[in-house]
Amino acid sequence: MNQAITFLTRKAGGQRANWLDYLTYAYLLLGVFLILIPVLWLALNSLKSPSQLEKQDLSLLPSQFEMVARATVVSPEGKEIFFIPDLPQWVLNWDDLSEAERAEHDTRAFLANFEGRELYALRSHLRMVSELVREMVEVQSLPEWLLRYPSMAQASKADFDVDAVLALLNDEDRRLLSEFLNLPPYEPSRLSLQILASALDPQTGEETLFGISNLKATREFTPARYVDNRSDEVLQLDTKSITIRKVFDPSWSNFSDPIKGEAFGVNVNFATCFTNSVLVTLIATVLTLLINSMAAFALAKYKFRGQVAFFIVILATLMVPPTITLVGVFKAVNATGLSGSIWGVIIPGAATPTGVFLLRQYMLSIPDELIEAARMDAASEWKVYWRIILPLALPALAALGILSVIWRWNDLILPLVAIATTKEAYTIQLCLLEFRGEHLSQEHYRLAMTMVSLVPSTLVFVFLQKYITTGIANTGLK
Repeated sequence: MNQAITFLTRKAGGQRANWLDYLTYAYLLLGVFLILIPVLWLALNSLKSPSQLEKQDLSLLPSQFEMVARATVVSPEGKEIFFIPDLPQWVLNWDDLSEAERAEHDTRAFLANFEGRELYALRSHLRMVSELVREMVEVQSLPEWLLRYPSMAQASKADFDVDAVLALLNDEDRRLLSEFLNLPPYEPSRLSLQILASALDPQTGEETLFGISNLKATREFTPARYVDNRSDEVLQLDTKSITIRKVFDPSWSNFSDPIKGEAFGVNVNFATCFTNSVLVTLIATVLTLLINSMAAFALAKYKFRGQVAFFIVILATLMVPPTITLVGVFKAVNATGLSGSIWGVIIPGAATPTGVFLLRQYMLSIPDELIEAARMDAASEWKVYWRIILPLALPALAALGILSVIWRWNDLILPLVAIATTKEAYTIQLCLLEFRGEHLSQEHYRLAMTMVSLVPSTLVFVFLQKYITTGIANTGLK
């Protein structure tokens, strides 16, 4: 920390900062600002709820409007639209709760506090209608075919007399069964969320609570209804006079559900993907350092026919785009039986021309006299490599190791070729693709898991960046 403070308070000369110091710090702050903005945006959006992301809410913080429940109930008297205020948050967010979270609440005890049209709307919203019908069929010994009736074909329904069964029931049970069977004059009740807003009542001039479906600042007027159900009239409120409240509401389930394997609509376990990526990265990095250092040692310290040609061929591969060799890699992985295994990701990328070039240039700076002295002391070539070359080339090895970790961790193309058919072997990058399907897009999960995937490579780069600068700066001194 002291070193950071000393660096940030350094001046070009003298006790007071001059215009060049201010310009330098302004440039530094601008660079940090430009780098951190995308990461900060990603972090904040990863905590937003699915509904906030779907609405493309441009708010910086994960928040939501204060909501109120609007119910729609259909009966023989017609359609009724009304509000049910002061409902607990878990009821309002019932559709977004997982099965484990729903099991934590006693819905029957909650419904016991309501009756009439509020009860009809809430039991449909909490998906209790089918469960209550099953109990009614069992207690009153009603025909079992009633439970299958909604899924029957239209021709099959003609074989059963539903009206005769309904005639045996009281009004409340008849309504419940009719909602389950979707029979007129009853329809399944609905409960939707609307934004709770306050504004001056156009009729009385008093501050009043209203429910609005959508708020657009560009519209001059916004349709709204009274929350206290004093009237069914739809009012036109002046948009500029509407006041709404937002509450900070981070969705931590965006992170916990995929890690636990409970993400809705996603059939991969992110914890397994994370483990696979760690294994691939560690093993591939070790192999990369071993193979590349051996090749670099031979090219830097041995003299043999075709040495320059080999080096030129290795450098030439740097100019070949990876997509050109993609078909060949795919065929090689299939031919060797590595398809569907993490070894199909590890082995093809073990040797890199960049690593060979980096290490070879660094090893050229190691004095040949050290190697000759070791050979005069009867050291084998393996000992020369292991005991002399590797320790002296440690800065370059560290730099290559860090780069290899970043390459392997963020690699998508090779896993897509080698293990795309085996979900158990998926790496992090392939798992992120699973959160966006043809019919279902789980952007909140993908943003959260992208943040998780950034953590390891960021930590490696932040804490070990001095090895990168040292290794690369000292490369090619000779």
